[in-house]
Amino acid sequence: MKNLIKLVSNRAIIIGLLILLQLGLLFAIIFRFQEYFVYFYTTYIIVSAAVIIKIVNSRTNPAYKIAWIIPIMLIPIFGTVIYLVFGRIRFTKEDKRKMSRIQEKEMELMQETVKAVQIEDGNHDAVIQSNYLTQYGEGALFKNTTSQYYPLGEDAFKAMLEELEKAEKYIFMEYFIVEEGKMWDAILEVLVRKAKEGLDVRFIYDDFGCLYTLPHHYYRKLENLGIKSCVFNPFVPVLSSIFNNRNHRKITVIDGKVAFTGGINLADEYINEVDRFGHWKDNSIMIKGEAAWGFTLLFLSLWEFIYNDDDELSDFYPEYKEGELPESEGYYQPYVDSPFDNETVGMNAYLNLINRAKDYVYITTPYLIIDNLLMEALCVSAKSGVDIRIIVPHQPDKWYVHAVTRSNYAQLIEAGVKIYEYTPGFIHSKTFVVDGIYATVGTVNLDYRSLFLHFECGIWMYKTPSVLEVYEDHMQTERASQLITLEEANDIKWTTRLGRAMLAVFSPLL
Repeated sequence: MKNLIKLVSNRAIIIGLLILLQLGLLFAIIFRFQEYFVYFYTTYIIVSAAVIIKIVNSRTNPAYKIAWIIPIMLIPIFGTVIYLVFGRIRFTKEDKRKMSRIQEKEMELMQETVKAVQIEDGNHDAVIQSNYLTQYGEGALFKNTTSQYYPLGEDAFKAMLEELEKAEKYIFMEYFIVEEGKMWDAILEVLVRKAKEGLDVRFIYDDFGCLYTLPHHYYRKLENLGIKSCVFNPFVPVLSSIFNNRNHRKITVIDGKVAFTGGINLADEYINEVDRFGHWKDNSIMIKGEAAWGFTLLFLSLWEFIYNDDDELSDFYPEYKEGELPESEGYYQPYVDSPFDNETVGMNAYLNLINRAKDYVYITTPYLIIDNLLMEALCVSAKSGVDIRIIVPHQPDKWYVHAVTRSNYAQLIEAGVKIYEYTPGFIHSKTFVVDGIYATVGTVNLDYRSLFLHFECGIWMYKTPSVLEVYEDHMQTERASQLITLEEANDIKWTTRLGRAMLAVFSPLL
């Protein structure tokens, strides 16, 4: 009985029921008006035509346009209603203007505090990639930085605790998923203690990401513990496109001198304390030195947008003692992607890596739901002799998403791409390593949500020691994975057919 009461009182269940009730009411009204068929049908045709014209004339990726047009055409009335409710970007023009002002302030301070760095080894391909991220990814290019790549979440967790203990001025964190347990409880204990010592401790979590994992208004508990906290995109049980824009970023910043990013969230499955889908293969990277300041500004810009703090950003600039800044090999560039503009930074960063590869592109991703642009880039590169390898999970976290992932195997394998499934369990890391000189580590999945709808982040690296660390991790993971043959890909016929159908109709919501 207690379990039943707990279930029916669960916030996610209540919200789901309220949304279903609203959808039912909406469709009941539509059916009711069908009695006036001529007027209703005429109105529907006009509205649907207007919606399709709007979609076609938008600057959205063509694959995403088609993904909405198909259900509008296949499911008359309902497809249009679903698009009007869920298909639009939630943020208003005023939101966009506000973020634009914050970003301008951020970039001005970046120019004042960061010495301009140029790639000076004559590699024009590297310069072009960096220039793009500087222009559109809110990221400056840094030297005087070192990094440590962690191929498992449990290793990163240990390092995070050690670095949090060293904090002297401030700790900033933002995560998509947070769940009470060994990992979060240990981190929270440090945060509370540091806040009591007088440090500026701030925390952002995504409300949808934490819908099942944290109590409602959890930020109030954090505030009472001395931690400044805010919720990104508060989830309300009203039909809205709120579903489509989530903060999928994972950032920890300590004193502006140390930063972490990567695939791990703050929950026990990410450090293999609980078994959900076999062994959970994830990653993180620790950045020390000037590049950490880039992540500091990325956090503060989103904090100001949500919390409406008007901080003097220069107050957070770290002061280094003589000789404290590390002498580093290579270059580091933090970057972000957001739905505030029509620039798909995460996807373009990946396309730049694929299209400029000479020898190989090795990828890990939990999902492989790609549009024609990425599909063609991978296939053409493989057909041109570049060694393309992609590792995806063998045990999925969502069967329907895995079905769509598998639907892409045959076309890629026919082009020469090697597809591996991580047989010990679920792989959640998102990495690219290219030609032994480039690598990215971050939060951007190869799926529609990450590429088109979410707030994401990552770090691009050129000729840094961590490029080799990412490469070695990929090769070790590959040895623990199963190579999928073309015959096996073609044998998964029900999955392939179901996956392609779901990709065509439901990809905007996957």
